[in-house]
Amino acid sequence: MRSWGCRDDCSTQPQRFSERRLGVDGDPISKRSAKFDETVEAAIRLGVDPKRSDQLVRGAATLPHGSGKTVRVAVFAEDEDAEEAKSAGADVVGAEELINIILKSGGKLDFDKCVATPSMMPKLSKVARILGPRGLMPNPKVGTVTKNVGSAVKSLKQGRVDFRADKTGIVHAGVGKMSFTENALQENIAAFAHAVLAAKPVGLKKTSRYEGYMLTIAICSTMGPGVRVTISSVSQACDNYAKMLVT
Repeated sequence: MRSWGCRDDCSTQPQRFSERRLGVDGDPISKRSAKFDETVEAAIRLGVDPKRSDQLVRGAATLPHGSGKTVRVAVFAEDEDAEEAKSAGADVVGAEELINIILKSGGKLDFDKCVATPSMMPKLSKVARILGPRGLMPNPKVGTVTKNVGSAVKSLKQGRVDFRADKTGIVHAGVGKMSFTENALQENIAAFAHAVLAAKPVGLKKTSRYEGYMLTIAICSTMGPGVRVTISSVSQACDNYAKMLVT
C-alpha cells in the first residue's frame, strides 16, 4: 500500500460519510478496474502531541468484516498454552526453538502478528531488536501478551488491526478491500474510528467526544487519492456501530 496515502491529494471540502459511497461512478475511491484488489485505508489526524507521554494513542480495532488479508500469526507459548494456540489456528507456535529460528532468520520472518504468554516475555528480549522495529513485539496494551492465547489468535485471524499515532499525530489502518461491499467497508471504517475514539487520552477530554481530538478523517484506496469525510457523519456511523455491539 502507498505509504500514508490518505494524506495526499485530499479533497478540500469534507463530504458526509454516507454521501461518499465507496462504489459509485465518479467517486475518487469508486470501484474501478485494477490489476489487483486494492486495499482501502482510513487515516485520522489527531490533535495530540506524540512527544508527550500522556498523549500517546495506541490500541486495536476488530473489523467486523475482516481486513481482506490472510494474517499469519506466531505464538510464543509452551505446553498447554502452545496446544491452545495451535487449536485456535496459529501458524507458528514455539518457545525457545522459535526464538532461535528468528535469531537465525536474518530478519526474514514468515508471520505478520505475534502473541506471547506473560511467562515468555523475558525470553523475547533476545529477539526484541528484530521484532520491535517491525511492530511485532507482543504488547499487553494491545492484547498480544495474554494468558488467553487462543482468543488472541482468533481475534487477529478474524481481522483485528493495531494502530498507533505516528510522529505527526496520524493513526491509520487498512480497513478492507475494494472488492468488499459498500456496507462492509463503512462498518469496518466505523469500527476503526470507534476504537480510536476509545483510545482518546484522558487529558484531552472535553465537552465533545471529538473536540480537539479527531481533526480530519480521510479514506483512500491503494492507488487512489484521499477523500476527506466529515467528523459528524463518521460520528453517526460510530454510534450505529456501538449499537451493533450491544444487540
